[in-house]
Amino acid sequence: MNLSAEQRRILGLICDTVTPGDGGDLPSATELGADETLLTLLDRNPDEKGKQAVAAVLRVWNSRAFGLATGFGPRRFDRLSRADRERLLLRLSGSPIPQVRTAIRGLTQAAMAAYYATPGPTGVHPFWTAIGYPTPPGPRSDAPASALTPIRPSGPTELDCDVVIVGSGAGGGTAAAVLAKAGLSVIVVERGEYYDDANFGWSELDGLLHLYAPGPAITAEGQLGLVAGSCLGGGTVVNWTTSLRTPDDVRAEWAALGARQFATDEYTAAMDVVGERIGVTVDRSPLSARDALLERGLQQLGWHVDVLPRNVAPTCDAGVECGRCGSGCRVGAKQSATKTWLADAAEHGATLLVGTDVRTIDIAGGRATGVHAVAAGGCPVHIRARAVVAAAGAIQTPALLRRSGLTDKPIGDYLRLHPATAVQAVFDEEVLGWQGGLQARYSAEHRDLDGAGYGVVYETGPLTPAMTVGFTSWAGAARHRQQMLDLPRTGVVGIITRDRDHGSVGIDSAGNPVVRYRLSERDAGHLRVGVDGAARILEAAGAQRIRTAHQSPAEYIRGGSTSLDGYLAASHKIGYGPGRCSIAALHIMGSARMGGSREMSATNPDGAVWSVPNLVVADGSCFPTASGVNPMLSIEAIGYMNATRLAGRLG
Repeated sequence: MNLSAEQRRILGLICDTVTPGDGGDLPSATELGADETLLTLLDRNPDEKGKQAVAAVLRVWNSRAFGLATGFGPRRFDRLSRADRERLLLRLSGSPIPQVRTAIRGLTQAAMAAYYATPGPTGVHPFWTAIGYPTPPGPRSDAPASALTPIRPSGPTELDCDVVIVGSGAGGGTAAAVLAKAGLSVIVVERGEYYDDANFGWSELDGLLHLYAPGPAITAEGQLGLVAGSCLGGGTVVNWTTSLRTPDDVRAEWAALGARQFATDEYTAAMDVVGERIGVTVDRSPLSARDALLERGLQQLGWHVDVLPRNVAPTCDAGVECGRCGSGCRVGAKQSATKTWLADAAEHGATLLVGTDVRTIDIAGGRATGVHAVAAGGCPVHIRARAVVAAAGAIQTPALLRRSGLTDKPIGDYLRLHPATAVQAVFDEEVLGWQGGLQARYSAEHRDLDGAGYGVVYETGPLTPAMTVGFTSWAGAARHRQQMLDLPRTGVVGIITRDRDHGSVGIDSAGNPVVRYRLSERDAGHLRVGVDGAARILEAAGAQRIRTAHQSPAEYIRGGSTSLDGYLAASHKIGYGPGRCSIAALHIMGSARMGGSREMSATNPDGAVWSVPNLVVADGSCFPTASGVNPMLSIEAIGYMNATRLAGRLG
């Protein structure tokens, strides 16, 4: 970002207000260099207007007018005491103006994430030492050489093939294998880079910078954070290995919307093939301490609990290594697309391009004829093809279709995000939430709250420092520091909502995606039930203190003056509107959905765009509605099915 020295100084002062250290062993944000990390993270975002807005705020933040507007008189921010600077941030975080609340929540959460992800000058953050969090080990000395040999275009490039596939994740990788095995010449184009066992062992910061999409990082309304993988293999490289099949009632709903094969043996067979190829099993889901708490609480309540199937090889340690698997599986156990489908595709002659961003699909006479892309240094890449598969994910795929001139209204509509939040709790016992299998148990106790299959599921996940603050509200420096120091004894229950209502994906003037989504009252009601349920699970498991992700300093204390019911009622009163509660979208679906009519769906039952029959979508954007479960296996099954149909049409 192009910030002046004064703007950088004020940003550093804000960071030091959020994470000032303790005056002793724990450094402040600027002493650690976390303010520079935050600038790096902000600068990655392709949203130029967003970056300009940040710069504009920093220009006025230290003015007397800003002091007057925020109720601190005509005093500059840098003249306030640290206590007053903290009060100012807390006052803004509770503003009645949604745009102010969301801006401050975004700023404080970004500052916290930058602080805990920054290794600091020594490479070992003192906070990691304080809680016993393991330092990044680096790659294994015995890590095998990378198995794939992708191409990185370094100059103007012209290529020809039968099928060009945009995106290499769960859908694109699977489609590549199917089409290449069918004897078609295939080129897979990935805007991220290729990383494998020999690279992994990174810090959270390095993993974030290398493996995740730079943006958009939040919905336009500021209500939900957005997380997506961006590397060869896409989200399959960084996800938590949970491999649930599409529920039968969801399949029936999808079929009723016009894609009838979802209710037939064709889709069942696709899920079977996918599960076999990526090694889905329930035999490698041992209990972590986190999952043991979840299971204990559910059993105490008499609620549903079951083992989560995972796509891992026997080399999975389900221990310390799993805790850092969100930055790539260091032991090579995760059966990602790079380990499976892309390896199959390459074996059958497919070409893999990385570091190459597809900007448009060429369409002439109602047919897709190839793609235009930009590689490193701005060099142009043109690929001619008999067919195009769009599998860039449910944010980038509809943006690509729009940039390419397609105008059907359903393109980008019907976006589902599985709004997710979490409830954290402190126990007497040690949990070490960054260790153990990523996810091993779940509960579907409340998956149907309306009689139509819409509700929530409960899961847990690794509590690494920078990841944890994604569901942590900042309520003052001292309180936050203590919450983080309690991390070794903290457990968590996550709530995943199957959203019935939807948002949309459009593009800005530069062609970059803009995600619009506001949690509906109906879905917020389901999320509220989930927050109640998660808190009761943790209490039943023996939690001593419980806190939701709402913007509040309060927490439930066992044996205290406020009952759990009273605490939850106060949390719900804060609400779930923008800036009121930390909510994220970990599963992004439905923005180019399959269906039976051009008026209600972006693609036909073959997954082809209605007006361009040889342009097929094969990723999570195909979902007619939300899956209600972790979507990886469903995406791969759709990629397999749609690619098989395309191969048949191409001969």
